[in-house]
Amino acid sequence: MATHTADSAQGKQQTRKATASGWIGSALEYYDFFIYATAASLIFPQIFFPKTDPKIAIIASLATYGVGYVARPIGAFVLGHWGDTHGRKTVLIICMFLMGFSTVAVGLLPTYDQVGLWAPTLLVILRLIQGFAVAGEISGASSMILEHAPFGRRGFFASFTLQGVQAGQILAAAVFLPLAHYMPADAFNSWGWRIPFLLSFLVIVAGYIIRREVHETPVFTEIDSKGAVPKAPVIQAVVESWRDMLRVMCCSLMNVIPVVTTIFGAAYAVQPGYGIGFEKDVYLWIPVLGNIVAVLVIPFVGSLSDRIGRRPPMVIGAIASGLLSFVYLYAISIHHVPLAIAMSLLMWGVVYQGYNAVFPSFYPEMFPTRTRVSGMAISQNLGTLVTAMLPALFVAVAPPGATNIPMMIGSITLAVTVIAAIAAFSARETYRVRMQDLGNANAVPVPKAEYDRLRSEAMKQQTSPVR
Repeated sequence: MATHTADSAQGKQQTRKATASGWIGSALEYYDFFIYATAASLIFPQIFFPKTDPKIAIIASLATYGVGYVARPIGAFVLGHWGDTHGRKTVLIICMFLMGFSTVAVGLLPTYDQVGLWAPTLLVILRLIQGFAVAGEISGASSMILEHAPFGRRGFFASFTLQGVQAGQILAAAVFLPLAHYMPADAFNSWGWRIPFLLSFLVIVAGYIIRREVHETPVFTEIDSKGAVPKAPVIQAVVESWRDMLRVMCCSLMNVIPVVTTIFGAAYAVQPGYGIGFEKDVYLWIPVLGNIVAVLVIPFVGSLSDRIGRRPPMVIGAIASGLLSFVYLYAISIHHVPLAIAMSLLMWGVVYQGYNAVFPSFYPEMFPTRTRVSGMAISQNLGTLVTAMLPALFVAVAPPGATNIPMMIGSITLAVTVIAAIAAFSARETYRVRMQDLGNANAVPVPKAEYDRLRSEAMKQQTSPVR
């Protein structure tokens, strides 16, 4: 009895450590990734590209943002393989080091006026490294948390991966706010923008300290001890789970919502060519407030998916957020700041979380332990690669001077979210499938009454994961 109690206490402790590691690690790593996104919308068109044509500068800057996503499938193949053959813990530490060093290097780059075309060339190279590194973060962190979480609570605990991502975005925008507001424009454009990138050195130190404390997951340790770790998990994932990989790819198109909100929305609102005239520091509050709401909403939606299943919040969140994109873009077009903020809070902060809070459990639950990181990482990053090209496409379809921009961009956004909703609806429900049966299309879910009992027991035993 004493041994059982000790094992239970150790399991709860590791669940909390794994969840905290996923949360903090994702927050730090996505702080790096999104300070680039913010700078690509607000600063880079003026300092890394020729100033002769504002439209070309905006498209080129947003394209460098998309280049990071080009490297993500490559990173997914390499890092997914590593996570499935060497463990979840080691791949997350590798991701942290790559992201930290490449982001610091962006803060040290010379500008176009200093070195000409070398500036955008070096920027692209570093963005490729960033994209490679981030490709393994969510799949590795989600798998780590999921495999440590108790049955009946996987959706709740795994959702903290994305709560960390949203917190990283808050931090990224919040770092820019005082700089953009208090610094003179010339000083901010010449050196002030570099400060958030150089602060990323702290990511390297903090990330290593946090992630070295977490044990490898029990299910991976078990298959490793049995010699069941595959030599080619990528190939095995494609052969055994290609249908679910295709579903994840299509569901991942939901990344169109943050793209519309923070990337195209920022360019549309603040770049001179569009003539909207939002102040940079004012617009920066939109993603900050939206993400604050998201941080509060995500655990509740994750827990809801443990009660009603993964598919309902995914489908509803996809279609509803696509519809709200029309109103959000219209609010920007008429320079209605309160309405734009309100729509951001509703579309991105609340409704989109039906997808965002659930996919960290839904995606890895589609795959067996031996190919979980590879299957999720590759398919998710291929899907987000498509959406990463959308900012440049949006500007090309609706360039400065175009009419009816909200209708054009909103229609594309809605079409993409409907595809994601159909893909989620076509997947099998996984929330009542035991860990050892995940990835098995013929697995029998635990009966609802027994599941509710087990979930209730897990809720009594587990406390808040981040404390």
